[in-house]
Amino acid sequence: MAHVATSQSSHDHGHGHDGHHDLEALRMMGFWIFIITDCIIFGTLFATYAVLVNNTAGGPSGADLFEMPGVIAETFILLTSSFTSGLAVLSMNRGDKKGLIGWLIVTALLGASFITLEVTEFLKMIDEGAKISTSAFLSAFYTLVGTHGLHVSIGLIWMVALMLQVAKRGITPVTKRKISNISLYWHFLDVVWIFVFTIVYMMGVR
Repeated sequence: MAHVATSQSSHDHGHGHDGHHDLEALRMMGFWIFIITDCIIFGTLFATYAVLVNNTAGGPSGADLFEMPGVIAETFILLTSSFTSGLAVLSMNRGDKKGLIGWLIVTALLGASFITLEVTEFLKMIDEGAKISTSAFLSAFYTLVGTHGLHVSIGLIWMVALMLQVAKRGITPVTKRKISNISLYWHFLDVVWIFVFTIVYMMGVR
C-alpha cells in the first residue's frame, strides 16, 4: 500500500513537473507570436514611410532635418546595449547573479541614453517647425521612429522589473526564460533600428 502511495506521489510530482515545462513552452511560443506580430507592425510602418517619404507638402525633407552625428551616436549606443544584454545572458548561464544584474543595469542605462537622444532630436525638429502634422512624410517618420522608441521604453520598464525579480528570487527557470526573452526582444529592436538607420536616415540625407 505504501509502495502504491509512493508511486502515485512520484507520478503526481512528475506530472506537475511536465505541466510546468508545458506552461513555460507555451509562454515561450506566446513570446515568439508577439515578435512575429511586431515584425508585421514594423513592416507596415516601413512600407507606409516608403510611400510617403517624398510627400513633404513643401515642408522640410529628411536632408533638411536629419543630423547624422546624433543619429550615429544613437546607433552606437543601441548596438553597444545589445552587446551588454548578451553579456547579461552569459552571466545568467554561469549562475552569476551579480553579473547578470550588473550587465542589465548597464544595458538599461544605454537604452535610457538612446531614448534621451531620440527625444532631444524630436524636440529640436518640432522647435524648427517640423511637426507630425506638417506633412505626410513627417507623420510617417514620427510614427515609425516613435513606435521603435516606444518599444525601447517598454523594454526598459520590463528590464527594471526583471532586475528586481532576479534580486528577490535569484536565477530560476522562470527568471531564466524571462531574461532570455528580454534579450531576444532587445536584439530584435536593434535589428529594427539598423533598418531605421539605413532606410530613414542614410537614404534621407542622400
